[in-house]
Amino acid sequence: MVASEPVRTCVGCRARAAKRELVRVTVGSDAHGHAAVVPDPQGTAPGRGAHLHPTTECYELAVRRKAFGRALRHDGGGAPGGLDTAAVGEYVAARAREHEHREAAMTEDREEGWSSSS
Repeated sequence: MVASEPVRTCVGCRARAAKRELVRVTVGSDAHGHAAVVPDPQGTAPGRGAHLHPTTECYELAVRRKAFGRALRHDGGGAPGGLDTAAVGEYVAARAREHEHREAAMTEDREEGWSSSS
């Protein structure tokens, strides 16, 4: 019998995906000590976690739907505006930039490969 891969639901788009395709987020604290949603890419932080596709679309959906607070069962501890999600937004944006950079490099390599064989 083959063991199946763990599956989680993205709090942004609500699609189910393999755990390795999603980034785990937990409640941590920001620079001022207030409750904040923080990325947990290794998946080792203690406490309740939620999962999110590392895309700006899913991040924005989760923020708009106020899904982080519900999924993490945390109301923000009375902070104005609830949980701060800026750290996750920055993490997702950085991942998107890395992905774009890798794709551009791969495209450039392919184009060089085509031109050098002519």
